[in-house]
Amino acid sequence: MKIAITGAAGLFGHGLTQVFCTRHTVFALTRSEADITKADEVRAFFKELGPDLVVHPAGIPDIDLCEADPAKAFQVNFHGTRNVVEAAREVGAAVAFISTDAVFDGKKQTPYKESDPTIPPTVYGRTKLCAEKFVLADPNHFAFRVSALFGPGKTNFVEKVLRKIRSSESVQVASDQLGSATYTLDAAQKIMEVVEARRPGLYHLANQGACTRFELAQQAAELAGLDAHQVIGKPSDQMGRRAPRLKYAVMEMTALKEGGFELPRSWQEALADYIRALPS
Repeated sequence: MKIAITGAAGLFGHGLTQVFCTRHTVFALTRSEADITKADEVRAFFKELGPDLVVHPAGIPDIDLCEADPAKAFQVNFHGTRNVVEAAREVGAAVAFISTDAVFDGKKQTPYKESDPTIPPTVYGRTKLCAEKFVLADPNHFAFRVSALFGPGKTNFVEKVLRKIRSSESVQVASDQLGSATYTLDAAQKIMEVVEARRPGLYHLANQGACTRFELAQQAAELAGLDAHQVIGKPSDQMGRRAPRLKYAVMEMTALKEGGFELPRSWQEALADYIRALPS
């Protein structure tokens, strides 16, 4: 297939490009090549490329930036996605949209299924939910809700933690945010399997097992041979952040199971692989 990947300079865009190019012809799009908020640019680019599939992770992922500037967040995360979907429709391409666990309210105490109600408490979550609904209005499209991302190609939560500890700094991490963690390369591999099988719809996607951000950071430090005591757990509402954080965001991968797909490995195994691949 010919596959266009938006946001290719971003964390997930990098991982998607790395995985998809092993089996497909990939066009890695950055904002300099096609700004998703400019419909004419996106339309012209897709017309020139003629992709069969557009994988769309591009957007503003910073939850606090979205809270600070809702208009810009909606312009990029929703209207940008609408531009991508409409341009893809003109060239007959399917769309695989990268959504988020932030579409939930965080008040549940058992894993969220794809069918659970979505009541996002943040601007970021609302922009992604609006985009997700727009994408899935077409039964030929896909949406994948992912969680805390780590992987090669761009700075991420895990890398920031390790860098601070290596600089002899302590790291304050939320101790009360329980959720899923997602290794970008594992998630990209699973997305590739689903789209190759031509099974459109809504999917939860993460590495197996639940962890707090505190546990993820501590495990990363230990695997890197660093002092895990430098990771300091703190309640999220005491960390001075603009947007509220979900206290519970564990996702059940019901759609993958029912579709007969093997679930990704545990977050601990994936994290160990990622840490081993990092430059020392």
